[in-house]
Amino acid sequence: MVMGDLVTEVDVVVLGGGPGGYSAAFRCAELGLETVVVDAGKRLGGACLYEGCIPSKAFLHVAAVIGEAERAKEFGLDFGEPRITLDPLRKWKAERVVGRLARGLASVAKGKGVEVIGGRAVFESSRELRVEGDEPQKIRFKHAIVATGSLPSRLPGLELASDRIVDSTAALELPDIPERLLVIGGGYIGLELGTVYATLGSRVTLVEMTEGLLPGVDRDLVQPLQRRIEKLFAAVHLRTKVTGLRETGDRIEATLEGQDPQTFDRVLVAVGRRARSGTRARPGTRRLRPSPSAPNWGTSPRCWSCPDPTAIASWHSSRRASPVQWRR
Repeated sequence: MVMGDLVTEVDVVVLGGGPGGYSAAFRCAELGLETVVVDAGKRLGGACLYEGCIPSKAFLHVAAVIGEAERAKEFGLDFGEPRITLDPLRKWKAERVVGRLARGLASVAKGKGVEVIGGRAVFESSRELRVEGDEPQKIRFKHAIVATGSLPSRLPGLELASDRIVDSTAALELPDIPERLLVIGGGYIGLELGTVYATLGSRVTLVEMTEGLLPGVDRDLVQPLQRRIEKLFAAVHLRTKVTGLRETGDRIEATLEGQDPQTFDRVLVAVGRRARSGTRARPGTRRLRPSPSAPNWGTSPRCWSCPDPTAIASWHSSRRASPVQWRR
Protein backbone atom coordinates (compact mmCIF):
# COMPACT_ATOMS: atom_id res chain seq x y z
CA MET A 1 0.00 0.00 0.00
CA VAL A 2 1.48 3.34 -1.08
CA MET A 3 0.66 6.43 0.99
CA GLY A 4 1.37 9.93 -0.22
CA ASP A 5 -0.57 13.16 0.10
CA LEU A 6 -3.25 11.17 1.93
CA VAL A 7 -3.79 8.93 -1.10
CA THR A 8 -4.00 5.15 -0.69
CA GLU A 9 -3.45 2.92 -3.72
CA VAL A 10 -4.91 -0.59 -3.62
CA ASP A 11 -6.02 -3.35 -5.94
CA VAL A 12 -9.56 -3.61 -4.54
CA VAL A 13 -11.71 -1.31 -2.42
CA VAL A 14 -14.85 -2.78 -0.86
CA LEU A 15 -17.63 -0.41 0.20
CA GLY A 16 -19.49 -1.90 3.12
CA GLY A 17 -18.29 -4.11 5.95
CA GLY A 18 -21.26 -6.47 6.06
CA PRO A 19 -21.20 -10.20 5.23
CA GLY A 20 -21.22 -9.56 1.48
CA GLY A 21 -18.44 -7.00 1.76
CA TYR A 22 -16.09 -8.71 4.20
CA SER A 23 -16.49 -12.09 2.48
CA ALA A 24 -15.45 -10.52 -0.82
CA ALA A 25 -12.60 -8.64 0.86
CA PHE A 26 -11.27 -11.78 2.53
CA ARG A 27 -11.39 -13.68 -0.77
CA CYS A 28 -9.58 -10.86 -2.56
CA ALA A 29 -6.87 -10.95 0.08
CA GLU A 30 -6.57 -14.72 -0.31
CA LEU A 31 -6.00 -14.18 -4.03
CA GLY A 32 -3.12 -11.85 -3.27
CA LEU A 33 -4.94 -8.60 -4.00
CA GLU A 34 -4.26 -5.61 -1.76
CA THR A 35 -7.68 -4.85 -0.30
CA VAL A 36 -9.30 -2.25 1.95
CA VAL A 37 -12.84 -2.03 3.29
CA VAL A 38 -14.59 1.33 3.73
CA ASP A 39 -17.34 1.17 6.32
CA ALA A 40 -19.18 4.05 8.00
CA GLY A 41 -18.84 2.42 11.42
CA LYS A 42 -15.28 1.19 10.85
CA ARG A 43 -16.33 -2.32 11.72
CA LEU A 44 -17.01 -5.64 10.05
CA GLY A 45 -20.31 -7.46 10.39
CA GLY A 46 -22.84 -4.97 9.05
CA ALA A 47 -26.54 -5.01 9.84
CA CYS A 48 -26.52 -8.81 10.03
CA LEU A 49 -24.19 -8.88 13.01
CA TYR A 50 -25.14 -5.70 14.86
CA GLU A 51 -28.82 -5.10 14.18
CA GLY A 52 -30.27 -8.05 12.30
CA CYS A 53 -29.73 -11.78 12.00
CA ILE A 54 -27.36 -12.42 14.90
CA PRO A 55 -29.05 -10.48 17.75
CA SER A 56 -32.44 -11.68 16.52
CA LYS A 57 -31.33 -15.33 16.65
CA ALA A 58 -29.75 -14.74 20.05
CA PHE A 59 -33.05 -13.51 21.48
CA LEU A 60 -34.90 -16.36 19.74
CA HIS A 61 -32.59 -18.69 21.66
CA VAL A 62 -33.69 -17.02 24.88
CA ALA A 63 -37.31 -17.49 23.82
CA ALA A 64 -36.63 -21.15 23.07
CA VAL A 65 -35.13 -21.68 26.54
CA ILE A 66 -38.23 -20.14 28.13
CA GLY A 67 -40.43 -22.33 25.93
CA GLU A 68 -38.53 -25.49 26.87
CA ALA A 69 -38.86 -24.65 30.56
CA GLU A 70 -42.61 -24.20 30.10
CA ARG A 71 -42.97 -27.50 28.23
CA ALA A 72 -41.02 -29.29 30.97
CA LYS A 73 -44.11 -28.96 33.18
CA GLU A 74 -45.71 -31.68 31.04
CA PHE A 75 -43.36 -34.27 32.52
CA GLY A 76 -43.17 -32.99 36.05
CA LEU A 77 -40.44 -30.34 36.02
CA ASP A 78 -41.66 -26.94 37.17
CA PHE A 79 -39.07 -24.15 37.23
CA GLY A 80 -41.63 -21.50 38.12
CA GLU A 81 -42.36 -18.31 36.21
CA PRO A 82 -39.31 -16.80 34.49
CA ARG A 83 -37.98 -13.55 35.92
CA ILE A 84 -36.56 -11.39 33.12
CA THR A 85 -34.00 -8.67 33.80
CA LEU A 86 -33.31 -6.63 30.69
CA ASP A 87 -29.91 -5.13 31.54
CA PRO A 88 -28.08 -8.48 31.81
CA LEU A 89 -29.92 -9.70 28.71
CA ARG A 90 -28.78 -6.68 26.70
CA LYS A 91 -25.23 -7.07 28.01
CA TRP A 92 -25.16 -10.77 27.08
CA LYS A 93 -26.29 -9.93 23.55
CA ALA A 94 -23.84 -7.07 23.11
CA GLU A 95 -20.75 -8.60 24.67
CA ARG A 96 -21.05 -12.37 24.61
CA VAL A 97 -22.77 -12.74 21.23
CA VAL A 98 -22.22 -9.72 18.99
CA GLY A 99 -18.97 -8.57 20.58
CA ARG A 100 -17.34 -11.98 20.39
CA LEU A 101 -18.19 -12.42 16.70
CA ALA A 102 -17.05 -8.86 15.93
CA ARG A 103 -13.70 -9.48 17.57
CA GLY A 104 -13.36 -12.68 15.57
CA LEU A 105 -13.97 -10.86 12.28
CA ALA A 106 -11.47 -8.14 13.19
CA SER A 107 -8.90 -10.83 13.94
CA VAL A 108 -9.51 -12.56 10.60
CA ALA A 109 -9.19 -9.24 8.75
CA LYS A 110 -5.90 -8.51 10.50
CA GLY A 111 -4.60 -11.96 9.69
CA LYS A 112 -5.44 -11.58 6.02
CA GLY A 113 -4.03 -8.06 5.83
CA VAL A 114 -7.40 -6.38 5.09
CA GLU A 115 -7.54 -2.82 6.41
CA VAL A 116 -10.85 -1.33 7.55
CA ILE A 117 -11.27 2.43 7.03
CA GLY A 118 -14.05 4.37 8.73
CA GLY A 119 -16.09 6.87 6.71
CA ARG A 120 -18.47 7.47 3.81
CA ALA A 121 -17.29 6.91 0.25
CA VAL A 122 -17.78 9.35 -2.64
CA PHE A 123 -16.72 8.23 -6.11
CA GLU A 124 -14.51 10.83 -7.79
CA SER A 125 -14.03 8.71 -10.92
CA SER A 126 -13.94 5.09 -12.01
CA ARG A 127 -10.48 4.79 -10.45
CA GLU A 128 -10.68 6.99 -7.39
CA LEU A 129 -12.94 7.71 -4.43
CA ARG A 130 -12.88 10.07 -1.48
CA VAL A 131 -13.53 8.93 2.08
CA GLU A 132 -15.35 11.44 4.26
CA GLY A 133 -15.35 11.23 8.05
CA ASP A 134 -12.81 11.04 10.85
CA GLU A 135 -10.17 9.64 8.50
CA PRO A 136 -10.54 11.73 5.30
CA GLN A 137 -8.42 10.42 2.46
CA LYS A 138 -8.49 9.39 -1.18
CA ILE A 139 -8.29 5.84 -2.42
CA ARG A 140 -7.11 4.89 -5.90
CA PHE A 141 -8.20 1.42 -6.89
CA LYS A 142 -8.14 -1.02 -9.76
CA HIS A 143 -11.45 -2.61 -8.82
CA ALA A 144 -14.34 -1.66 -6.53
CA ILE A 145 -17.01 -3.82 -4.93
CA VAL A 146 -20.17 -2.08 -3.71
CA ALA A 147 -21.84 -4.00 -0.88
CA THR A 148 -23.55 -1.32 1.18
CA GLY A 149 -26.39 -3.46 2.52
CA SER A 150 -29.88 -2.38 3.55
CA LEU A 151 -32.05 -0.43 6.00
CA PRO A 152 -35.52 -1.13 7.45
CA SER A 153 -38.28 0.02 5.11
CA ARG A 154 -40.70 2.68 6.24
CA LEU A 155 -44.46 2.29 6.22
CA PRO A 156 -45.74 4.36 3.26
CA GLY A 157 -48.22 7.03 4.28
CA LEU A 158 -48.00 6.27 8.01
CA GLU A 159 -44.68 7.83 9.00
CA LEU A 160 -45.65 9.14 12.43
CA ALA A 161 -42.65 10.49 14.32
CA SER A 162 -42.75 8.81 17.73
CA ASP A 163 -40.25 6.88 19.82
CA ARG A 164 -43.04 4.38 20.45
CA ILE A 165 -42.98 3.37 16.79
CA VAL A 166 -39.83 1.33 16.22
CA ASP A 167 -38.15 -0.61 13.44
CA SER A 168 -36.26 -3.88 13.81
CA THR A 169 -33.02 -2.11 14.76
CA ALA A 170 -34.62 -0.32 17.71
CA ALA A 171 -36.65 -3.37 18.74
CA LEU A 172 -33.45 -5.43 19.06
CA GLU A 173 -32.17 -2.96 21.66
CA LEU A 174 -34.94 -4.22 23.99
CA PRO A 175 -35.90 -0.76 25.34
CA ASP A 176 -38.63 -2.41 27.43
CA ILE A 177 -41.20 -5.19 27.31
CA PRO A 178 -44.40 -3.42 26.25
CA GLU A 179 -47.66 -4.74 27.64
CA ARG A 180 -49.29 -4.50 24.20
CA LEU A 181 -47.25 -4.60 20.99
CA LEU A 182 -48.52 -4.18 17.43
CA VAL A 183 -46.35 -5.81 14.77
CA ILE A 184 -46.96 -4.57 11.24
CA GLY A 185 -45.69 -7.13 8.74
CA GLY A 186 -45.90 -10.92 8.74
CA GLY A 187 -42.52 -11.64 7.16
CA TYR A 188 -39.65 -13.32 8.94
CA ILE A 189 -38.53 -10.13 10.71
CA GLY A 190 -41.95 -9.44 12.19
CA LEU A 191 -42.45 -13.07 13.18
CA GLU A 192 -39.03 -13.43 14.81
CA LEU A 193 -39.29 -10.25 16.86
CA GLY A 194 -42.96 -10.84 17.62
CA THR A 195 -42.06 -14.28 18.95
CA VAL A 196 -39.32 -12.83 21.13
CA TYR A 197 -41.54 -10.15 22.67
CA ALA A 198 -44.51 -12.49 23.07
CA THR A 199 -42.32 -15.00 24.92
CA LEU A 200 -40.93 -12.25 27.14
CA GLY A 201 -44.45 -11.27 28.14
CA SER A 202 -45.98 -8.85 25.61
CA ARG A 203 -49.47 -9.29 24.19
CA VAL A 204 -48.60 -9.22 20.49
CA THR A 205 -51.04 -8.34 17.72
CA LEU A 206 -49.80 -9.06 14.19
CA VAL A 207 -51.12 -7.41 11.04
CA GLU A 208 -50.27 -8.73 7.57
CA MET A 209 -51.79 -7.32 4.38
CA THR A 210 -51.48 -10.53 2.33
CA GLU A 211 -53.47 -13.72 2.80
CA GLY A 212 -50.79 -15.59 4.75
CA LEU A 213 -47.69 -15.31 6.88
CA LEU A 214 -44.25 -15.38 5.24
CA PRO A 215 -45.43 -14.34 1.77
CA GLY A 216 -43.67 -16.30 -0.96
CA VAL A 217 -42.85 -19.31 1.23
CA ASP A 218 -44.42 -22.72 0.50
CA ARG A 219 -47.80 -22.82 2.27
CA ASP A 220 -47.28 -26.40 3.50
CA LEU A 221 -44.17 -25.23 5.34
CA VAL A 222 -45.89 -22.16 6.77
CA GLN A 223 -48.90 -23.97 8.25
CA PRO A 224 -47.15 -25.47 11.33
CA LEU A 225 -45.55 -22.10 12.09
CA GLN A 226 -48.85 -20.28 11.63
CA ARG A 227 -50.57 -22.59 14.12
CA ARG A 228 -47.85 -21.88 16.66
CA ILE A 229 -47.99 -18.12 16.03
CA GLU A 230 -51.77 -18.04 16.42
CA LYS A 231 -51.39 -19.77 19.78
CA LEU A 232 -48.53 -17.54 20.97
CA PHE A 233 -49.79 -14.14 19.79
CA ALA A 234 -52.84 -12.36 21.17
CA ALA A 235 -54.24 -11.83 17.66
CA VAL A 236 -53.24 -12.35 14.02
CA HIS A 237 -55.00 -10.31 11.32
CA LEU A 238 -54.40 -11.42 7.73
CA ARG A 239 -55.57 -9.56 4.61
CA THR A 240 -55.62 -6.46 6.81
CA LYS A 241 -53.97 -3.04 6.48
CA VAL A 242 -53.13 -0.44 9.11
CA THR A 243 -54.92 2.69 7.92
CA GLY A 244 -53.91 5.09 10.68
CA LEU A 245 -51.52 5.65 13.57
CA ARG A 246 -51.98 8.38 16.16
CA GLU A 247 -50.07 9.13 19.35
CA THR A 248 -52.33 9.47 22.38
CA GLY A 249 -50.33 10.31 25.49
CA ASP A 250 -47.95 7.45 26.19
CA ARG A 251 -49.62 5.07 23.73
CA ILE A 252 -50.22 4.65 20.01
CA GLU A 253 -53.74 4.38 18.66
CA ALA A 254 -53.84 2.18 15.56
CA THR A 255 -56.73 1.83 13.16
CA LEU A 256 -56.92 -1.52 11.39
CA GLU A 257 -58.92 -1.87 8.22
CA GLY A 258 -62.56 -2.59 9.07
CA GLN A 259 -62.02 -2.47 12.85
CA ASP A 260 -62.36 0.01 15.68
CA PRO A 261 -59.17 1.82 16.82
CA GLN A 262 -56.98 -0.06 19.31
CA THR A 263 -54.24 1.25 21.59
CA PHE A 264 -50.75 -0.21 21.95
CA ASP A 265 -47.73 0.61 24.06
CA ARG A 266 -45.39 0.19 21.08
CA VAL A 267 -45.64 -0.45 17.35
CA LEU A 268 -43.02 -2.44 15.45
CA VAL A 269 -42.87 -1.71 11.72
CA ALA A 270 -41.43 -4.76 9.95
CA VAL A 271 -42.45 -4.33 6.31
CA GLY A 272 -39.16 -5.36 4.74
CA ARG A 273 -35.86 -3.70 3.97
CA ARG A 274 -34.59 -1.27 1.31
CA ALA A 275 -31.19 -0.76 -0.24
CA ARG A 276 -28.79 1.46 1.65
CA SER A 277 -27.84 3.85 -1.13
CA GLY A 278 -25.35 5.90 0.86
CA THR A 279 -22.52 5.55 -1.67
CA ARG A 280 -22.38 8.81 -3.60
CA ALA A 281 -20.65 10.09 -6.71
CA ARG A 282 -19.19 13.50 -7.43
CA PRO A 283 -21.50 15.63 -9.63
CA GLY A 284 -20.74 14.85 -13.26
CA THR A 285 -19.41 11.38 -12.54
CA ARG A 286 -21.12 8.63 -14.51
CA ARG A 287 -23.47 6.63 -12.30
CA LEU A 288 -22.84 2.91 -12.00
CA ARG A 289 -25.84 0.90 -13.13
CA PRO A 290 -26.25 -2.87 -13.54
CA SER A 291 -25.70 -4.15 -17.06
CA PRO A 292 -28.50 -6.42 -18.41
CA SER A 293 -25.92 -8.79 -19.86
CA ALA A 294 -23.97 -9.01 -16.60
CA PRO A 295 -26.30 -8.31 -13.64
CA ASN A 296 -23.52 -8.29 -11.05
CA TRP A 297 -21.48 -5.68 -12.92
CA GLY A 298 -21.81 -1.92 -13.20
CA THR A 299 -21.24 -0.02 -16.43
CA SER A 300 -17.56 0.21 -15.52
CA PRO A 301 -15.70 -3.13 -15.54
CA ARG A 302 -13.78 -1.89 -12.50
CA CYS A 303 -16.87 -1.87 -10.30
CA TRP A 304 -18.68 -4.93 -9.03
CA SER A 305 -21.79 -5.15 -6.87
CA CYS A 306 -22.75 -7.98 -4.55
CA PRO A 307 -26.17 -9.43 -5.51
CA ASP A 308 -29.38 -8.86 -3.56
CA PRO A 309 -28.14 -5.94 -1.43
CA THR A 310 -31.55 -5.39 0.19
CA ALA A 311 -31.63 -8.68 2.13
CA ILE A 312 -29.84 -8.71 5.45
CA ALA A 313 -29.55 -12.50 5.32
CA SER A 314 -28.20 -12.58 1.76
CA TRP A 315 -24.57 -13.13 2.67
CA HIS A 316 -24.73 -16.73 1.45
CA SER A 317 -25.64 -15.64 -2.09
CA SER A 318 -23.16 -12.75 -1.88
CA ARG A 319 -20.35 -15.14 -1.09
CA ARG A 320 -21.30 -17.57 -3.87
CA ALA A 321 -21.72 -14.95 -6.55
CA SER A 322 -18.91 -12.57 -5.62
CA PRO A 323 -16.94 -11.84 -8.84
CA VAL A 324 -13.62 -12.33 -7.08
CA GLN A 325 -14.30 -16.06 -7.04
CA TRP A 326 -14.08 -16.31 -10.80
CA ARG A 327 -11.92 -13.40 -11.88
CA ARG A 328 -8.58 -12.32 -10.55
